[in-house]
Amino acid sequence: MIGKCKAIAHGSTALDYIFREGKLGSRLAFHNLCSREPKTIYEEMKVVSDYNSRCRNKFLRIEIGIAPQDEKKLPVSELMRIAHLFAKRMRLDNHQWVAVTHKDTDNRHIHIIANRISLYGEVYDTTFVSNRAARVAEEISREKGLTIAKEIKAERKYQKAKVSQTREQAKKVVQQICYSMLDKYRDTSITGYSMFLYELNKNGITIERMKNKQGKVYGLKFSFNGQSFKASEIGREFGYRSLQKNFEAANKAETKETITKAHTMAHETAKDKTHSDTGYQLVPPSRSYIPPTKANEGSSIAQAVGNVASTALNAAEEMILGAGGLINPQTHGDDYAEMAWQRKLRNQAKKKKKIRRGL
Repeated sequence: MIGKCKAIAHGSTALDYIFREGKLGSRLAFHNLCSREPKTIYEEMKVVSDYNSRCRNKFLRIEIGIAPQDEKKLPVSELMRIAHLFAKRMRLDNHQWVAVTHKDTDNRHIHIIANRISLYGEVYDTTFVSNRAARVAEEISREKGLTIAKEIKAERKYQKAKVSQTREQAKKVVQQICYSMLDKYRDTSITGYSMFLYELNKNGITIERMKNKQGKVYGLKFSFNGQSFKASEIGREFGYRSLQKNFEAANKAETKETITKAHTMAHETAKDKTHSDTGYQLVPPSRSYIPPTKANEGSSIAQAVGNVASTALNAAEEMILGAGGLINPQTHGDDYAEMAWQRKLRNQAKKKKKIRRGL
């Protein structure tokens, strides 16, 4: 089984295509939808997608290919389960989507058209979405004993000799651990990035920064059980820049929340000061002089907080930076690492309290 996914803008055309006569096989699922025809399904999805005016590609087109040797052991009821399981693994529970099968080619395949805007107005993140769909298809194939697409690809004419079995096994272990840790900490706060690196180190995986002659970092190298792998061998999500982007959404949300609190705190302070001086004011408020430093106090606080939050993601990495360019805590045992980590978390909590108090 193979999976593909892409964000598209032509939702109406895509829905008409998958329901076209001569192509349509079976209607598998209608998730968070009341309609059953393409035109009314599009109108129903459009009601939700119109809440977001900035997103251009508001639909997802997903294709799931079934190997010919697997078609006989996959009745329609099992295809329905696969469609629901695939959508769940792709985190589409809160989205509208429809799934059907097509019979216009020799190989049976499933089409899913989903609304990229969730029922809560959130935009589905399409970063490496095609890579994610392929990985989900492979996981489901292994669980259900189906044929895995990449294992049946024809060998290229000038294909290199196969690498050792030990290296391949080590690579699979690293991929499994890295993806599970990424899914666990992806949507956490600023400390999620450092926790991700810390968990990898506890599982025996070290990450080394690769630098050029000018001393600039251009990539990462993963090491496990005496085997080394480039970040691209583990997955596109684990490049030097790509890995940090997985935590930027939570970082930006926390930064926005911190700045909002700073603005609110500065406004309340100025408001309380105004009320306390009302009884002694000899000059009308409209003609009173406000020192520039006081007038800009709120914006200065917000700017300072924003600068701190924007650099927190890089600081999280630097806190656990070891010698020789390793992004891993180097200690004499797990106990010391755990104690040091807890101490750093307490220090971070104290700093956040000071920021909220305006110190």
